[in-house]
Amino acid sequence: MDFNDTMSLKMEPRIAFSNEKKLVGKRLIMSLSNDKTGELWKSFMSRRKEITNNLTTDFISMTRYSPNYFADFTSTNDVEKWATVEVSDFEQVPNDMETFTLTAGLYAVFNYKGSSTDTSIFHSIFGDWLPKSDFMLDDRPHFEVLGEKYKHADPDSEEEIWIPIRTN
Repeated sequence: MDFNDTMSLKMEPRIAFSNEKKLVGKRLIMSLSNDKTGELWKSFMSRRKEITNNLTTDFISMTRYSPNYFADFTSTNDVEKWATVEVSDFEQVPNDMETFTLTAGLYAVFNYKGSSTDTSIFHSIFGDWLPKSDFMLDDRPHFEVLGEKYKHADPDSEEEIWIPIRTN
């Protein structure tokens, strides 16, 4: 798999359609200035084995933004972050976990190699790639697929970043 250099201005994602996904996990409301991502994942990972109908071994980190989040951006804007796995159905949901149906849609998918604590990839996507592309940001959740090559905060970590898009 070829991975994009986050400093490159020629970063090109693949454009992919994602089918609907059924997700089970935990969520927290947070902001950039009050980041609780570590707390969320620690809480989820301690109970992940209670989810028995996973479709894959991948984890999905999903973020729901308000419609005006990017237009009126401040570091105190709240987002809803989820730590999840994709499941076949919602028949058996562990206590204190929630369900979310991620609607189908078009995405720009970036293969990222680097530390999950380095946010420069997102600056490149939203500040460089998106404005120069033929697409607009769509008002659907964003997510990252954390597969077997994902290693939290490791510079050799690999993940897929899925950004919801629509045509202009």
